[in-house]
Amino acid sequence: MSTEPGPLPPPAPAPARGTGSTSGPGPARGSGSTSGPGPARGSGPGPATNPSAEPDGLARTRRALHAVAEHVLAAARYRATGRIGLAVTPGGFATPAFGPAGRTVAVAGTDLVVRDGDAETARSPLTTLREAAHLAGVEPGGPAAVYRLATPCHPDEPLDIDPDAARLLADWFALGAAALRRWSVEIAADAPSPPTLWPEHFDLAIRAGQINYGLSPGDEAFAAPYAYVGPPLPPPSLPTGFWNASFGAARTWTDVGSVDAVVDLFRQARRHAST
Repeated sequence: MSTEPGPLPPPAPAPARGTGSTSGPGPARGSGSTSGPGPARGSGPGPATNPSAEPDGLARTRRALHAVAEHVLAAARYRATGRIGLAVTPGGFATPAFGPAGRTVAVAGTDLVVRDGDAETARSPLTTLREAAHLAGVEPGGPAAVYRLATPCHPDEPLDIDPDAARLLADWFALGAAALRRWSVEIAADAPSPPTLWPEHFDLAIRAGQINYGLSPGDEAFAAPYAYVGPPLPPPSLPTGFWNASFGAARTWTDVGSVDAVVDLFRQARRHAST
């Protein structure tokens, strides 16, 4: 695991996708459907469960995990290092290693896991932000000095996390990490940044050649997880409707259900952005 996936600190407030930071905000409200025409599905790993069978608790689970990312994981890393970027890990997401013990704080399924080096030192089900933060050795509360926090911090409110939804979101992030790694190799000349899971918008993204490429687990405007591309604004006008959102292009996980399909979306967007 890289010890530093992201810059210190990201802009606050962050610009819209396509204007700079990979931590930029989600698509503007009323920008149109994100489902739009998507590239054909290809081979490669995809979500383990058909997205059409997503559990009812997907949005609630996303909001709860987003709060854990902000108020526990980012909090722990920021207080130790002044940095906030997270990373996708098997079954969820985690801080990069920090401190003299090489500590990581991770979400694995519905558990919070703390490791010092290779040794697991604590594990407990995610119940409340206070309990999770206590396990991580910090007080709950996101890095408000860096950006405007996106989720409320209610330390003693039960975290509503559905195990099936958590697995679906972990699978989506894993797919995204694989796609971004492959795409980064293909566009090495564009000097892509390392893939980073940003706690502000809970999206996994890179920036390369003035273009943001990323995957979101969904947000308040668009409930379904989606892949997106944000070119320098405004996006080029195309009669095909490729650019279907105010920030650029977005396709839901039903449109881009494999690594190949996500990479193909990125490839098309890069080509269109240069014409």
